Amino acid sequence: MSNFTIPKEVADEITKAVLIDWRDYLQSELDQWEANKGFYLHPDDVNDNKVYIDACNKLIHAFGGE
Repeated sequence: MSNFTIPKEVADEITKAVLIDWRDYLQSELDQWEANKGFYLHPDDVNDNKVYIDACNKLIHAFGGE
């Protein structure tokens, strides 16, 4: 059985890209909800999205991003 390894730099870039993608998706939900154009978010989801976006921003920064 062979070991498959990903270089740390590549793994970091993948992680950062996933966090950016998720953060942007969560923000798009909030934007639609705030525009009040028939997009529904449960009140818990509104709060959770804000918490997760903040966490993503901190992690993205830790991985050398924005």
